[in-house]
Amino acid sequence: MATIVVKQIGSPIRRPAVQRQTLIGLGLNKMHKTRELPDTPSIRGMVAAIPHLVEIIEERA
Repeated sequence: MATIVVKQIGSPIRRPAVQRQTLIGLGLNKMHKTRELPDTPSIRGMVAAIPHLVEIIEERA
């Protein structure tokens, strides 16, 4: 299964609660933390909802 590596690049301070909950849903809670997640449409949608807080570092097949 394909995976993507996601890195948190922005702080959730002064962000709407929905954006903070999306970060928690991705397993990110500290600056510069990375997570390897399955490449599914739901994960991609979560990343697309907060592009100013996260970036995709790498896509693995």
